[in-house]
Amino acid sequence: MRIPGVISFLVASLCLAGCTSTAGVDALDLQKPSNETTSSVIRPPAPITAAPKAMARSAPSDEMAPMADDAPAENTRPFGLAEEETVAFPAPELPDSAEPPVEPAALVSPPRLLSRAAPPMLAGPVTHYGFRDAKPINFGKASPRHLAVHGVDVSRWQGNVNWDKLRAQGANFAYIKATDGGDHLDPMFTRNWRNADAAGLKRGAYHFFYWCRTAGEQADWFIRNVPKVDGALPPVIDVEWNGESSCKRRPSREKVLEKMQVFMDKLERHYGQRPIIYTAPDFYRDNLRGEFLDYPFWLRAVARHPSKVYPDRKWLFWQYSGSGLSHGVTGRIDLNVFHGDERQWRAWAGGRISIADAD
Repeated sequence: MRIPGVISFLVASLCLAGCTSTAGVDALDLQKPSNETTSSVIRPPAPITAAPKAMARSAPSDEMAPMADDAPAENTRPFGLAEEETVAFPAPELPDSAEPPVEPAALVSPPRLLSRAAPPMLAGPVTHYGFRDAKPINFGKASPRHLAVHGVDVSRWQGNVNWDKLRAQGANFAYIKATDGGDHLDPMFTRNWRNADAAGLKRGAYHFFYWCRTAGEQADWFIRNVPKVDGALPPVIDVEWNGESSCKRRPSREKVLEKMQVFMDKLERHYGQRPIIYTAPDFYRDNLRGEFLDYPFWLRAVARHPSKVYPDRKWLFWQYSGSGLSHGVTGRIDLNVFHGDERQWRAWAGGRISIADAD
């Protein structure tokens, strides 16, 4: 009788030791996979190339050229596209190792159906440059005026836009702010989205990325609010350091790239278009140099040609001014240009070719 009792005691002791050991392992702060994971999206084997080689007016510099003393700084304003980030419900400060909590469902607005899907729309007649600039820059032979297709980007800060006047003055396309973070919708997005299309501009939507929200919920918020419409330009992710933001986190380069990839993969699967990356010089220097070679880039460079500010980076759009003037808006507006001629614009905007095929 005693022997079976001893055996039972030994078995129980071994089980208890095993449970204690397992709990100890789980308690260790081991490196765990990120919560921000996504199914991979098939990517082209070759990097994106600029549309027209002949249009590149100045050769890329081997290093960043010093800025002239009298030239405006590349980042004189804290934001590029968004002008100001307004996230209605900022997430609390958290260490980089923790993911911010998901906001309650009550903060999420219902889906918005802005327009029905339409047949693919080819780009209309190109309206040539007619803008003025409050702070004109002499780009010399590399002037954006040498490129054929100009456009604008807008948010609520432009107020009520007269899209017909913008179109007549030289805006062939418009990128319209839709969302930032995981709960903010630009209050002018619906009106701008509809009216830009009615005036004959090619339109696209952009999202201002907020570093205190997960990439997945930001992608879901954008998809929830921006309709999937044939003929629209590819969606844009606007990535910048924003010193005025309620979010003070600056993730590591590795984390930035991971979050961007999650966001862009979700958008590409939903819209069937590769997102465009908009960025500014300081953020590019810290995170994007040499990265995402198979993605199109939209670069802010308001004092020098992009080849001087972003050496060796191919680009699709160039934001060359933040001080444009037009009869269509009160105040100033961002001016942009497409890296190609009219034929390449029509082919790319009509969806007949990718930018990699535009050479």
